[in-house]
Amino acid sequence: MTSATDEVRSEKGLARVAQSLAGWTEKWFPDAYVFALVGVFVVSVAALANGSSPQTVVDAFGDGFWDLTAFTLQMAMVVLTGYVVATSPPVARLIDRLALVPQSARTAVSFVAFLSMSVSFLNWGLSLVFGGLLARAIARRSDLRVDYRALGAAAFMGLGAVWALGMSSSAAQLQATAASLPPALLEITGVLDFGTTIFTWQSLLMCVIIIALTVVIAHFSAPRGAAVTTAQDLDVDLDDRPKEVAPRSRPGEWLEYSRILPALAGLMTLGWLISQLVTKPVLTVVSSLNAYLLVFLMLGLVLHGTPRKFLQAVALAVPATAGILVQFPLYAAMAAILTKAEGRNGLTISEHLAEFFTNIGSGGGFTVVIALYTVVLGLFVPSGGGKWLVEAPYVMQSATDVGMNLGWTVQVYNVAEALPNLINPFFMLPLLAVLGLKARDLVGFTFLQFMFHLPVVLLLVWLLGTTFDFVPPVQPSSP
Repeated sequence: MTSATDEVRSEKGLARVAQSLAGWTEKWFPDAYVFALVGVFVVSVAALANGSSPQTVVDAFGDGFWDLTAFTLQMAMVVLTGYVVATSPPVARLIDRLALVPQSARTAVSFVAFLSMSVSFLNWGLSLVFGGLLARAIARRSDLRVDYRALGAAAFMGLGAVWALGMSSSAAQLQATAASLPPALLEITGVLDFGTTIFTWQSLLMCVIIIALTVVIAHFSAPRGAAVTTAQDLDVDLDDRPKEVAPRSRPGEWLEYSRILPALAGLMTLGWLISQLVTKPVLTVVSSLNAYLLVFLMLGLVLHGTPRKFLQAVALAVPATAGILVQFPLYAAMAAILTKAEGRNGLTISEHLAEFFTNIGSGGGFTVVIALYTVVLGLFVPSGGGKWLVEAPYVMQSATDVGMNLGWTVQVYNVAEALPNLINPFFMLPLLAVLGLKARDLVGFTFLQFMFHLPVVLLLVWLLGTTFDFVPPVQPSSP
């Protein structure tokens, strides 16, 4: 069997550089939780250097630690609901049918990339599992010899390219949900529904351009002929037959195996959703994170058919939420130290950073610098929603100071936030588990995407940013 070093040497050009980078990150990058812990201490030291007392810093740490309890659960549910829906029998049958559509190897790779990004607009957790299962289904075809590594990288494009421009964007969902926003951030930004972020024509156009670019790169970078490495070459088991549910063994389990309760829950959810759409503005309903999660959770229950099958899928999905559950409280603590630990002259670290970005000035320069800053920070803090809470207080204050549209500033963050995912393998982990591959197998292809995406993203945030006007923060009405 060839070693990782031999594999790297066999590559050429950008792929060889990317494979070397993947090997380095796998060897030297600690778990993302360690990055979050280090971040807390770095921010604490910065606050002390700013003149904050140790008592002020530890008070901000402890008082802010649970500020994101609701949002933490909500983000964990995004992953869980996506996984549950993707593994339901109807979706599995749909995946098997879709796998028969491509008629050539390169078309198969670009097809997976397109579908993974399209699904990601609805739910990035669903995209990861859906894309991985679609890649496996195509790899099982005996009439098509496709590079399994390229298929896997294409399946990751939903999270590596456009996930944060879609409806499950952590930052956009957070900004649209007043109850989930820390008070200090709410005061700076107000509430920004999807009409000011995800559904602006500028954001949708940017999403379409990035999808088209990604599909083209995926198509022409897919290996052909002797360069193809199949799943069989990599000794990957492609058997996806679902695990059978144990038969009912006692009368008390009757309802667990019945379709009655899921059907009733689905009808109640549909009735509630219709009521919401009739009595409230559509954008308000669509922007509600709680509504979004309720619909996806009940959809998963209905698609699995019985409570027993649904709970079995939930049990398989729970491990994928672990990183969110233990990391987000640390991000909340970091945000609290940044915004609440006052130092010399009563200024916080957040206020100093806001002044720095404000000095950049308005216009294209501001958006480009914010995008680059987000990319660099994202390499070391791989968490879209958690990192937004660290960045948002000073970035959004700076945007207000220079007159940059706040909704577009969120989207600049969102489109830039996806880029580090093409290099840092942290968010690949759930997909890699589905594919049976290692990060080094995919990063050669994702790094190539990064090389093209970065200049295009910077150009788009600059050009499209000039089409916006500044709108002051809108605070939620009092109950």
